[in-house]
Amino acid sequence: MSPTVPSVPVACARLATLLAIAMLAACSTVRTVEVAPPPPPPPAPEEPLATSVHRHVYDPAQGDLIGRVQVTTAVHADTFVDLARRFNVGYEELVRANPGVDPWLPGEGRRIVLPTAFILPNAPREGVIINVAAMRLFYFPKPQAGEPQTIYTFPIGIGRVGWKTPEGTTKIVRKAKNPIWRPGAGVRAEHRENGEILPAVVPAGPDNPLGTRAMYLGWPSYLIHGTNKPAGVGLRSSHGCIRLFPEDVELLYELVKPGEKVTVVNQPFVFGWQGDVLHLQAFDVLEDDPRDWRNATKRLLSRNLADKIERRLRERREQVDWEAVQRLAHDPHGVPVPIAGIAATLDTVLAAAPRVRNALPRGSNWSGSDAAVAEAKP
Repeated sequence: MSPTVPSVPVACARLATLLAIAMLAACSTVRTVEVAPPPPPPPAPEEPLATSVHRHVYDPAQGDLIGRVQVTTAVHADTFVDLARRFNVGYEELVRANPGVDPWLPGEGRRIVLPTAFILPNAPREGVIINVAAMRLFYFPKPQAGEPQTIYTFPIGIGRVGWKTPEGTTKIVRKAKNPIWRPGAGVRAEHRENGEILPAVVPAGPDNPLGTRAMYLGWPSYLIHGTNKPAGVGLRSSHGCIRLFPEDVELLYELVKPGEKVTVVNQPFVFGWQGDVLHLQAFDVLEDDPRDWRNATKRLLSRNLADKIERRLRERREQVDWEAVQRLAHDPHGVPVPIAGIAATLDTVLAAAPRVRNALPRGSNWSGSDAAVAEAKP
């Protein structure tokens, strides 16, 4: 009998079954190898803390410049008022150094230039020196024998237009903790016009605009004092007095003594050496400055060159780059920029500035909270 030959469909079905069995057998002998995911990239190194700017050890042989420009990065909630207090600079100083940046909403990740380098004003370096154009105070305590010179510097609020802070030389005549305020007749009249009745005497406390410390000057009615409104520091915000952050005035109060000299200058353009390089630090000209800076910039700037600077330029056979000076004068950023000795621009200065963490600097004299500012004891 002839064998039965399966039909084509049946043969195909058998073949498929055999192939499936073979594949299952093969799979049972293959070991599954798990591939580990790549390790995460190492975290970016944390930026260093900024250097606090209120205290400097000063060597006159090194020149006229203290501090260094720094750069930080804004976070979403920052305003220039926050950043100014955090880094001990004035509001206008920040605005000037960061043109085009919204001071009330800089924005997450925005680069912020911290103008924390200062050319010392052209004035005798003793006691308190105030440059109203820079809205900054410098204090030169007399060093002990064999000790280096220390300089303290703080941002300040100055007199509004119509209430100009006087210029010249005076002295501190007395100091007071938790001072009372006796507003003058003109101040009371101004408040009355604005619908506010000021009492003749404002006692110490949170409503006193003098804050917790006051240093009275030889000019009647003018003081160096604290404030109950720190946002006004770094602005033209007073009736002619000099305002400091609460933490700054408390430090300065402990340093100065009655009888110390106070010099007030108005220098929107300050020249100074750092090593063998001459720098210019340019600020905005105050609205009520009577000098004709627009039409006589070079002549007025030449007057601001101290004699010792001109002598040194002649000795070195160097000349001021007056084109660079004119650019800086017409577009001031408040950042010291070389104008003789090396070729450099504002951009190169900022490119070399160290990037720092957006946090209280090392050695800050502020804790980050007004609640922690010590209340003075009577």
